Amino acid sequence: MNSNPSLRDLYNPPSSAWAFVPPPPPVQTASTPAAASSAMTSYQWTTRPAHNSIFDLSPSLDLSEPSSLNVSLLLRSLVASGLLQYTSTALVMPLEVGKLLLQIQWIPKDAPAPSSQVHEEEEEEETFSDSTNEDDSYFADPAASHIKYPAPKPVDDQGYVIRTSVLEDGTRPEYIIAVGSMNGTWDMVKRVAAFRGEGWLSLWKGLFTSCIHDVLFSNVQPLIDSLMHSVFLSSAAGLYRPPLLLPVASHVITGFLLSPLDLVRTRLIAQSAMQRHRTYTGPFDALRQIIVQEGGIRSIYFHPQLLIPTILDNGLRPLLHVLMPMLIAPRLGFGPHVAPDTSPIAWAFAQVLGSVASLLITLPIETARRRLQIQTRGTAKALRTCVETRPVPYNGVVDALWHIVTEERSDLPIKRRSKARRRQAERAEEDDSNDLFVEKQDGSRWLRNTGIGQLYRGIRMRLGVSVIVLLLTTFGGQQEVDGGWAEL
Repeated sequence: MNSNPSLRDLYNPPSSAWAFVPPPPPVQTASTPAAASSAMTSYQWTTRPAHNSIFDLSPSLDLSEPSSLNVSLLLRSLVASGLLQYTSTALVMPLEVGKLLLQIQWIPKDAPAPSSQVHEEEEEEETFSDSTNEDDSYFADPAASHIKYPAPKPVDDQGYVIRTSVLEDGTRPEYIIAVGSMNGTWDMVKRVAAFRGEGWLSLWKGLFTSCIHDVLFSNVQPLIDSLMHSVFLSSAAGLYRPPLLLPVASHVITGFLLSPLDLVRTRLIAQSAMQRHRTYTGPFDALRQIIVQEGGIRSIYFHPQLLIPTILDNGLRPLLHVLMPMLIAPRLGFGPHVAPDTSPIAWAFAQVLGSVASLLITLPIETARRRLQIQTRGTAKALRTCVETRPVPYNGVVDALWHIVTEERSDLPIKRRSKARRRQAERAEEDDSNDLFVEKQDGSRWLRNTGIGQLYRGIRMRLGVSVIVLLLTTFGGQQEVDGGWAEL
């Protein structure tokens, strides 16, 4: 009696790649007839994808076929994108320089007018005045008349005159722009261009650093946002609105990572352009000196005077940019359900109002951050800025906001009045019929005693940008314009 053959001889391993071809015939044995083996012919499907006709129209879309990288086309695209970003940054850089210098400028409210200048103006007015009465001076008592001369200025131990006011031109350093003559961003731009120590090229200080910062921010922030969405949100939540925390967190993380570049940009814009008073020769030298002299990389990122304003500045902007239009849109009278798809014009108007309301909160935080950034720490010497800065450093965001409001003045430009004009103003104040002049004087006195206006330097420029965004949205046919991030 014959034993059954082994099953190992009948086993055929399956093919790793499917193919639409008949398999090889099985091995014939004595127990299996040849007719049965020919009838058991089977077919298997192949895993190769079917030919797509669209690849005939555009062969570059066919990823299955090996293709070579067009290096020249890639380089031309990168160069064109870089030039476009650099040009767009260069166009708005003068306004950015003017706004930043206005934010860091320190104008104390107890700064008296220089006595020498007032004395010169009094002499000029007395010389060229037509109302001088020679008869009064002829019958006047010579013993009772006295001439007022300016008081002697205090000096130090070495005989140098001590600077007692930021309005004194004689003791003002040569690299500092005179205060009180600029009331807006455009005024500061013109003043920087006309100043001997700066010039037109100073309007583009920090251009390369600003361009690199903007390019990295626009590319890193969406990457972090998509990464956080893929980690914290499942695929089933695609039909629901994503939470507000993730976009805000992505902006905060990106701003934190790029905070050294923002610090370097602020220092480069604020420093004097004069060769003998300049502290940094470029962005790389500024970053190297800050790391070596001010506590290393850890201090750049985690110092409380830099970390807290960075989080507040980069967190409040996206939060208010999203919340303000949602809160204002239902109250415009267009119905409770106002959206970019249903009412694009109403939504654009709500975005403009939301940006204006957001500026009332974000501009003071930005001003405090800029003033804290120009303060040196560690063993670094004080930065010689091209505008007046506070000689005593601030301790933090709250301390900076408090001292700006209580120590500084907002009545810019500062007008120095002579003695004759002050007497005329006093007579006008005593006259009850001139109520308009009295109200004007009261308003200027209120602005002189508070520094609230110093917290909102550059707000008119921001409002103009918001109006331009509204016009582009209304007449350009776009339903959504990201006007909150197109800030100058």
